Amino acid sequence: MKLSDARLRSLKEPGKHFDGGGLFLHVTDSGGRYWRLKYRVAGREKLLALGTYPEVSLKEARERREEARRALGRGEDPGELKKAAKVQAEHEARHTLRAVAEAWLKHQAPGWAPITLERIEAAFASHVYPTLGDRYIGDIKPREVAAVAKAVEATGAADMAARVFQRVRSVFRYAVVHELIDSNPMLDLKPAELLKPRQVRHRAALSAKELPEYLAKLDAYEGEPTTIAALRLLMLTALRPGELRALRWAWIDTEAAELRIPAEAMKMKAAHVVPLSRQALALIEAQRKVSGAGELVFPSPFYPGHPLSENTLNSALARLGYKGAHTAHGCRAVFSTIANEAGHRPDVIERQLAHVERNQVRAAYNRSEYLAERRRLLQWWADYLDGARGGNVVPIGAGRKVAS
Repeated sequence: MKLSDARLRSLKEPGKHFDGGGLFLHVTDSGGRYWRLKYRVAGREKLLALGTYPEVSLKEARERREEARRALGRGEDPGELKKAAKVQAEHEARHTLRAVAEAWLKHQAPGWAPITLERIEAAFASHVYPTLGDRYIGDIKPREVAAVAKAVEATGAADMAARVFQRVRSVFRYAVVHELIDSNPMLDLKPAELLKPRQVRHRAALSAKELPEYLAKLDAYEGEPTTIAALRLLMLTALRPGELRALRWAWIDTEAAELRIPAEAMKMKAAHVVPLSRQALALIEAQRKVSGAGELVFPSPFYPGHPLSENTLNSALARLGYKGAHTAHGCRAVFSTIANEAGHRPDVIERQLAHVERNQVRAAYNRSEYLAERRRLLQWWADYLDGARGGNVVPIGAGRKVAS
């Protein structure tokens, strides 16, 4: 006799209660109720678990029986199909876009400066994970990745949109290489076709004439002391903002008056020695009283153990009245422009900026650090800034004797 909903509700007798077609409800001595399907494959009798009652109703159990019978009709074993589906479900749960992105980040991290890793992690957390992070990477469609990039672009952050898109593509490529998905559905997506063309803009920077007023405003600024110190040292050393914000006390040799940044902390992955002027040493010693108990020279005042953010530096410049006119990275352009106009050797200036020689043949033969010249250059630059701070702009050409 076939089962019915009314009979099932009152059924308490232990044993196997059949419905037909191999489907039965197994009631255990302890009261458990389990749907089972008896079937044969290659002459061998097998059992397939279809769930528990009442979570799986009689109607649903019959539908699962019919699905299993259709699989048998195709020559497939429904039990093996169920095992494969379970393995696939576990695979998908383990390989969400977030999980694969974190594996990719861990793989790439040794080749990045800590601040670079921090930025990329923050970009994923802000722009990618909220909508796609918990999805199985193999189920994500190209249009969904495109939508994420376009959403970032719509905020006005065109450069960030392109970077986010490229990094998500890299995560998919990593997934293919490590056999987590069969193919990369992002291959046909091109940033130039997806995002609006970007105008190349030079980073905003001060002119020599604007420098005295800027330095005076910075001296009068009543902001957070660590932020002010970072902006001052940035100008004195011409470091990239990310390199300066990542500075460790262990990298500073006050006796040699040098800052020694390891390769992994540099954008170009080459160790960089920065001579320290008298003014830079004095600033560093003053900062030691503020943050010397920690590892970082310029720690964030809000997030212990983390460096200042570049946004913190640029926000301070905006409060000083330089939004759109000067950025933290622009300090390098100020130094380069004035030092070149003052007659210092371009090779020495470029080495101080930690730029890589593009001519590979020349690079192979020219490995000079120009350390002695750079030491004179940076002392000249610090003295120049002192003069500008007092309202005096050093005449162009005044640096020629210093660099000889």
